[in-house]
Amino acid sequence: MSESVPREPYGVRGAAVAILTLLLTAFVLVEVNRPALTPQAQLAAFALFGLPLAFLIRMKPGDPWWRRGLDLLGLLSAVGACAYVLYWSGFGPSTLGDRAGGETGLDIALGLLGLFGVLAATARVIGPALPILAGLFLLYAAVGPHLPEIFFPHRGYSLARIASQGFLQSQGVFGIAMKVMFAYVFLFVVFGAMLQATGAIRFITTSARRLFLGTVGGAAKVSVVANAMMGSLSGSAVADAATTGTVTIPLMRSTGFTARAAAGITAAASSGAALVPPVMGAAAYMMLELVDPPVSYLQVVQAAILPALLYYVALIAMVHLHARRHLATPAAESGMEEPGGKVPVQAGVVFGVGLVSLVVALIAGRTVFRAVSVALLIVVAASLWHRSTRPDLRKLLDSLGRIAQGAAPLVAAAGAVGIILGMVTLTGLGTRFPAAVLSVAGEGLLPALLLIMVGSIVLGMGLPSAVCYLLMAILIGPVIGQLGVPPLSVHFFIFYFGMMSMVTPPVALAAYTTAGIANTPIIPAALTAFRYALAGFALPYFFVFRPELLLILDGSRGVPGAIVAVILGSAVVLLLSAGIAGWLFGPLTAPVRAGALTAAGLLLWPPAADELFALANLLGIAASAALLLSAYLGTRRSRAAT
Repeated sequence: MSESVPREPYGVRGAAVAILTLLLTAFVLVEVNRPALTPQAQLAAFALFGLPLAFLIRMKPGDPWWRRGLDLLGLLSAVGACAYVLYWSGFGPSTLGDRAGGETGLDIALGLLGLFGVLAATARVIGPALPILAGLFLLYAAVGPHLPEIFFPHRGYSLARIASQGFLQSQGVFGIAMKVMFAYVFLFVVFGAMLQATGAIRFITTSARRLFLGTVGGAAKVSVVANAMMGSLSGSAVADAATTGTVTIPLMRSTGFTARAAAGITAAASSGAALVPPVMGAAAYMMLELVDPPVSYLQVVQAAILPALLYYVALIAMVHLHARRHLATPAAESGMEEPGGKVPVQAGVVFGVGLVSLVVALIAGRTVFRAVSVALLIVVAASLWHRSTRPDLRKLLDSLGRIAQGAAPLVAAAGAVGIILGMVTLTGLGTRFPAAVLSVAGEGLLPALLLIMVGSIVLGMGLPSAVCYLLMAILIGPVIGQLGVPPLSVHFFIFYFGMMSMVTPPVALAAYTTAGIANTPIIPAALTAFRYALAGFALPYFFVFRPELLLILDGSRGVPGAIVAVILGSAVVLLLSAGIAGWLFGPLTAPVRAGALTAAGLLLWPPAADELFALANLLGIAASAALLLSAYLGTRRSRAAT
């Protein structure tokens, strides 16, 4: 199976995509390492190159006339407005900031066109949910005085003020979301595309096949490990699912898994991509701007290691127990053999060199953008040494296609989120909503976490995970410092549930992707993915209650506390997996399954000086031991009887 991205012959549109992508990549590489423009001019230029890609990659010859007209109008609006902001931010005789509150009629007209262009681009590459949400916030800013008390009324703002805040100044489209995409995320998209061009996908899947050859459910375990490895260089659930799923879903189908199960397993495995170091997802880089007190990228990577490991341990456990229950023997795994295949060592060397160079550069104290720039150059140099990894014109065009497909949604989503955040700041919602959350939660940790979880999941039903994280982190930012736990724990809590939005029906983007590959209905695939990922839903509470799991070792428990947290966390996810799958050493009865889920809940209980909490943990340990013994003896008796 070809590892390249399917693409049309490069006509005028394809050439435009390739040229824009090359310009965008060159601009970002130069500007983040040797900045020459003002911050707003940098972001305006980034959007000027990036937003047109959102229209160009979606245009099709068979589109109806009205679609082509809207695309052209949106593209021209985005280009014209971004070019206008770029000129007045970096080259004009004055700046837009100099005339804040006194914008000209032309300023306002271009600002409104810019808002339209951003929303049209977002709708084209992400779908209607995010632009509709941004539109509602724009409406909220305009009709504030007429809202009922429950919707936080305010004095209302004119179109001129909305255009200024949302597009012309630095608190809207060209705010924190676009800054994160420009300074951090885009270069990792390029880094991942270059690694894939060397044959990293085949190296990952072939290595995983060798690891699990002959084991029960081996094909599903290949999918889990391959998605974890792919996630370490992509940081995107949808990109992960789309690239590995084309290999692993047919592999699972050939070894006895249903189409729905294959799609669900791949979606659940790819959803953890944003959590796997060293690349991680866009939300991880947003933490560098939002966590207070500030944290370094290495601290974020360090905090993600154990949760990522436990998430994939939970998935491996789920697929193993599923296979033990539903698949007969490892003999069904004959499809695991890759005809004439061997591990592509050359691609593996480039893959390893790329990741090691990135990690070493970060440990050496380089900034994130400098580290990924250095790693990118090393990957290109390492790929030249063997013909199988050496880039040619086809690989270059495929890489540009991957970069465009990855960058366009990021730039468009960043612009739309910037509009929302601009309206949140303008209307004062950013201070009033957290106060309401804290009031409803009664200033208790668990009620507050439950509210945050519900908010993240609801937002995540229609938004990319990074967008969900950013909105929730901004909205409840003032509350975080009052919860009595390390701020990084709460940010990871929000990040994690935003990540789980990829498999939370009804809008589960990773499951949508894998369902298309598996040719199975979307909603059943999404529900299956949600079920496989369910064991991991306990982890966010666990690392809030036990920050040592994030390797936050400032407290008295230190390293021993981290070891205890890993042991208990492993027990929690394994008990949840057994309870959900209905199998351990053999089939579990309904009471035993309920007991496994209860024991997991007791182990999850937060540690504290209170005797009740300590007793809950002890009861959980005792219940776990009893369940293991009961399940083992029950299986032995049933085997003896047969």
